[in-house]
Amino acid sequence: MSTQLATGHHAAANSAASPLFAVTSQQMGRWVVAFCAFLGAFVIREPAPYELVLLAVMAGFMLFGMRLSALAVTLALIFVVFNFGGLLSMFTMADYKGIPLYLAVSLFLGLTSVFWCAAIESDMARLRSLMRGYVIGAVITSLIGIGGYFGAFPGAEMFTRHGRAAGAFQDPNVFGPFLILPCLYLLYGLIYRSPSLAPLRAGLLAILLFGLFLSFSRGAWGALVVSGAIFYLLLFATETSQAKRAQLLMLAGTGLVALVVALIIALQFDAVSQMFEQRARVVQEYDGARLGRFARHAIGFQWALENPLGIGPLEFGLILGEDTHNIWVKSLMAYGWIGFASWLALTIITVVGGARLLGRERAWQPYLMCAWAVFIAHILLAWLIDIDHWRHAYMIIGIIWGCMALEIRHGQKAKMAGAAGFEPATYGFGDRRSTN
Repeated sequence: MSTQLATGHHAAANSAASPLFAVTSQQMGRWVVAFCAFLGAFVIREPAPYELVLLAVMAGFMLFGMRLSALAVTLALIFVVFNFGGLLSMFTMADYKGIPLYLAVSLFLGLTSVFWCAAIESDMARLRSLMRGYVIGAVITSLIGIGGYFGAFPGAEMFTRHGRAAGAFQDPNVFGPFLILPCLYLLYGLIYRSPSLAPLRAGLLAILLFGLFLSFSRGAWGALVVSGAIFYLLLFATETSQAKRAQLLMLAGTGLVALVVALIIALQFDAVSQMFEQRARVVQEYDGARLGRFARHAIGFQWALENPLGIGPLEFGLILGEDTHNIWVKSLMAYGWIGFASWLALTIITVVGGARLLGRERAWQPYLMCAWAVFIAHILLAWLIDIDHWRHAYMIIGIIWGCMALEIRHGQKAKMAGAAGFEPATYGFGDRRSTN
C-alpha cells in the first residue's frame, strides 16, 4: 500500500514538474539562440567567440534531441557538396598549405545555416530571440566602430581599417552589410510595433545607420538601398489598410528627408567629407585597372572553362595579387563546377522558396520579409565581393530556410486539422498590429 502511494506521489510530482521543466528548457534555448546571434557582431579575430560557442551549442542542441527535417537535411547536403567541390579543387594543388582548415571553416559556416534553420523550426519564438540578440550586438559593435572612427577612447584605432569604421570586425566591408538586417527589423518595429518603444527603436536605428555610413563601404550603402526598397515594396504590397499605406508613404518621405539631413550634418566633419568624396566614386582605381576587380572577374570565368575542378582555394589571390571579389568566380576557382552548381542551387532555392511565402499571414512573416530582402541585396553585392565566409550571410540563409520549414509544418497541421473537421490554427504573434 505504501509503495503504491509512494509511486503515485512520485508520478504526480513528475507530472507537475514536467511542464515547468519544459517551459524552463524552452526559455533557456531562446536565450542561448539570442546569445549566439549577439556574438555574431564580434569577429575581430578568428576563431571568433561566435564559432566556439556556436559549435558547443550545436552539439548540445543535437544531444538534447533537436531533429533535422527533410528541408534542413537538404540544406546540409548542399553545403556538403559545395565543400566537396572545394576538396576536389584542393587536390589539384601541389601544396595544400592551410587549405584543409579553410575548407573546414567553410563547411562549419554552412552547417550553422542548418542549425539556424532547425532551431527556428523547432521553436518559432526563437526568431524573435535571434533578432533581439542580433540587434543588441549590432548596436554595440556600431558604437565601437563610431567611437573608433572619432578616436573617442584609447586604442580606438583597432576598430578602424584604412580610415573607415570596422567595429569589432576585421573588414569594414563586412561590418557595414552586417548592420542591414537589424536596420530593417528596427524599421519594421517603428511602423508596426508599440508606439511607446518608438523613440528607443529610432535611436538604435540611427546608431546603426551612422555606423554603416562610417564604414564607407559602397557595397553596404548600395545593399542598404536595395534591401530597404525591396522591404518597403513588400510592406506596401501586402498592406491591406489604406490608412497604413498612407502612413507608409509619409514614412518614406520623412525617412528620405531625415537621411539627407543626417548626411549633410555628417559631411560637416572634414575627415568624413574627404572619405565620402573618395568612396562615393562608382569605379575606384582598383576596380578598373589592368588587373583590377572587373578584369579579374573576366580572367576567372575564362580560367573556369579550362579548370572544371577549379585551381584550388585561395590560389586565385596568390596568382593575381587580389582575391576574386565575386562569389561566382570564387565558387568556380575554389570549389570548381560542383561548387558553382551547389551555390547556384542554394541561391535559387532560397530566393524562390522565400518569395513563395511572402505576404502570407504567418507569425514569422516579418522576419522572413526582412531576411529575404537582405538576402537579395547580398546576392547582388556578391558580384563585387566574396561572401562565402560571412557569418551573418549564413544566418540570413538559415532564417529564410527556417521560415520555409515552418510553412511546411503549418501546411501539415492545417491538413490534419481539416481532416479532423477543425479550423486551421491562426497566429497572432506576427500580426502587424501587435504591440510587442
